[in-house]
Amino acid sequence: MAVITITKENYEEEVLKSPVPVMLDFWATWCGPCRMLSPIVDEVANEVEGRAKVGKIDVDAQPELAKEFGIMTVPTIIVMKNGEIASRESGVRPKQVLLEKLN
Repeated sequence: MAVITITKENYEEEVLKSPVPVMLDFWATWCGPCRMLSPIVDEVANEVEGRAKVGKIDVDAQPELAKEFGIMTVPTIIVMKNGEIASRESGVRPKQVLLEKLN
């Protein structure tokens, strides 16, 4: 499954109402570590297809969502389960760590 671009318009449907866990990657175009993490996030999305969703939120394009989650550092990875935050990590993480957070 491709990574979903999460916006304030589709957030409720794609994240809060999701029957499967959702990993959210808060990132910015100007962020070097975000560019390092992006291909890892894409790999995770392919590996968890059907079991979880992976979405990316550009903090500059979606400041309301960044504020709602209190994002102070990018990249930040938040895993949502049943509409609640299950885990939160800042910085670049190995793929295996991200996969474990979704299980």
